[in-house]
Amino acid sequence: MKPATLLALLPLLAATALARAEPIGSVDTAFKLIGPDHKIVVDAYDDPKVGGVACYVSRAKTGGIKGAIGLAEDKAEASIACRQVGPIVIRQPLPAQEEVFSERISLVFKRLRIVRMVDVPRNTLVYLTYSDRLIDGSPQNSITAVPVGRETVIPVKR
Repeated sequence: MKPATLLALLPLLAATALARAEPIGSVDTAFKLIGPDHKIVVDAYDDPKVGGVACYVSRAKTGGIKGAIGLAEDKAEASIACRQVGPIVIRQPLPAQEEVFSERISLVFKRLRIVRMVDVPRNTLVYLTYSDRLIDGSPQNSITAVPVGRETVIPVKR
């Protein structure tokens, strides 16, 4: 493969390395006569680089006509809870801070993001969720932590 072709594929490969959402459920919060109701959705994300850790994120999803056709802008509020769901396996050193998930929550400008941070002194993985906009981000955020047993040292890229 030519180096130029490989360089062109790197962003695509990086994007596919991010976690993928798995819908868990939802509850309606407001009835809409036309289009889907407003709701709160709960999705699960497996950390792509840390086996045995799953994150559950709840967030508002706008319904109505705009929501049905993908033009609605969802609220910037989200909540996150990450838990150990199996043996923790870390196959390669982790960056001290890395985005593990990103999803569009408006037509163009707003994204929901999940960032993993490594708290080395406490041997803990910290996950932060927030949303940002092209021009003006939101201070709304939620944080959770997954302590890793001392027998499993978290390798960190230096």
